Amino acid sequence: MKVSREELLHIAKLANLNLKEEEIDTYLLHLQDILNFANIVGNAKVEGLQETIGANDNYNVFRKDEVKIFENNEGLLQNAPEKERNMFKIPKVIQ
Repeated sequence: MKVSREELLHIAKLANLNLKEEEIDTYLLHLQDILNFANIVGNAKVEGLQETIGANDNYNVFRKDEVKIFENNEGLLQNAPEKERNMFKIPKVIQ
């Protein structure tokens, strides 16, 4: 399946993308590559394969909740927009 210029422009309009004229050919190539790969995946043989939900059998794996002392509080807070008493200060969210 080959993607036409008109189809690409229609998709760009739906996605609210403002493509420049010099970008159209590049986007056409990329979209065509994506569709070609999707076609390969869609045609992959799956007969005889068992259905798999996840990569392993671990469910609801939790770690123990432990309090740890963080040594570099100043480094942690250096990019905070506001801080107070060695903590992040955030806007009030509940009235």
